[in-house]
Amino acid sequence: MSYRMERQSYLVQMNGNGVHGKPAVNGKVLKGSGVMHHGNGIHHVNVNGSLYPAKAKSRRQRWEVKPSDMANNTLNPIRAIVDGMKLTPNPDKPMIALSIGDPTVFGNLPTDETVRQALKDAIDSEKYNGYAPSVGYLKSRQAVANFYSCPEAPLEAEDVILTSGCSQAIDLAISVLCNPGDNILVPCPGFSLYKTLAVSLGIEVKLYNLLPEKSWEADLQHMESLIDERTSCLIVTNPSNPCGSVFSKEHLQKILNVASRHCVPILADEIYTDLVFPGCTSPSMASLSSSVPILSCGGLAKRWLVPGWRMGWILIHDRNNIFGSEIRQGLVKLSQRILGACSVVQGALEGILNAPQSFYNNTISFLKSNSQICFNELSTVPGLTPIMPSGAMYLMVGIDMGHFPDFKNDVDFTEALVTEQSVFCLPASAFEFPNYFRIVVTVPEHLMVEACGRIREFCQRHYRPRSSDSSDSNDLDQ
Repeated sequence: MSYRMERQSYLVQMNGNGVHGKPAVNGKVLKGSGVMHHGNGIHHVNVNGSLYPAKAKSRRQRWEVKPSDMANNTLNPIRAIVDGMKLTPNPDKPMIALSIGDPTVFGNLPTDETVRQALKDAIDSEKYNGYAPSVGYLKSRQAVANFYSCPEAPLEAEDVILTSGCSQAIDLAISVLCNPGDNILVPCPGFSLYKTLAVSLGIEVKLYNLLPEKSWEADLQHMESLIDERTSCLIVTNPSNPCGSVFSKEHLQKILNVASRHCVPILADEIYTDLVFPGCTSPSMASLSSSVPILSCGGLAKRWLVPGWRMGWILIHDRNNIFGSEIRQGLVKLSQRILGACSVVQGALEGILNAPQSFYNNTISFLKSNSQICFNELSTVPGLTPIMPSGAMYLMVGIDMGHFPDFKNDVDFTEALVTEQSVFCLPASAFEFPNYFRIVVTVPEHLMVEACGRIREFCQRHYRPRSSDSSDSNDLDQ
């Protein structure tokens, strides 16, 4: 009797001492083959060597394809709020979007010619068309290490992981430090991506307050009260998105002291570290740390004004070998899931990092000037309290909702601002900090002036004195 090869399989016995095979057809052992039983499961192996259970499971009776828990648990708070807003601009006024944290939107902040030329040269060399190592080219990692290394926090190429933008750097850092059921400490208001990534991974987010009355310094007592045995990471964003604040050296040292007391590593989001206004300084956290290990996340997006080039990095600042080889190897393994940073941009990285200081100075000068214009204009608008930033590209404005009874909250306020004045500012509820809104100060100066004028007109129309204000006024009149 002959059998077609695709119908033939073998019954195999797994007994821990090797695999015993017997020829079989359609689940039946061929005559004379016999089966050895050792108390272990019996499996079929077909002729090409694949393994599958001897007892077939009943097939599904209907289609039922559902998204994963990770997909269901992934939520962008900004999108959740903005997508629910009714944004219908006034057709008589051109739209001015002060909501998008992309410095390239209006075309008034181009990157430097040396940056563009470095990329062109990398393309023309045809050396960077293939796959790069998962952690990045050694030469490119060394260029980043050289750029950020300092005596207080020296770096070598092995301390650098190149990523697809700072967002992937943050993703890898959270993923290597945290397990499901752990918790991380996140600033409030703070960048929404931290929560998006953490919650999708089953990690709890605990928000520590930033204090607007103290130029957005962290509430250290509140921060420390949130730490428990499952706290696996403290996130510090400096300079801040959305606040534009810059922590002093002394304040950073106090944060490090909290982390040191509780043995909690720090994820330092330092994407804006070089965008600090004159008169302020912003040392890296690692340069101040002697005992707390730090993963610093950064990239090209903001300082070099090329967010679409998707080049970021993690700088591994170990202390006392606390991270050791395990965290480093963990980051390498995670980087191998998806090859990250663009190979051509990696090839251009050394040239990009050497852009002239005048380019950075011009960018910072523009951002400070626009921030000052916005702050000065809105400081005299009744019901609004702008907070002057010290860096980054954002300014937060408080809304005294008691003076604007037409609106329930900051979302209503900013939605109506679009409808009436065609000015879109992001409601700070997107950062879990209600009754504020965020302004992006990268727009051309004339648009900043125009937008502030429209915001003033809007507030003058809707501002109402409180009844207590009227009573006080009447008392003064008597």
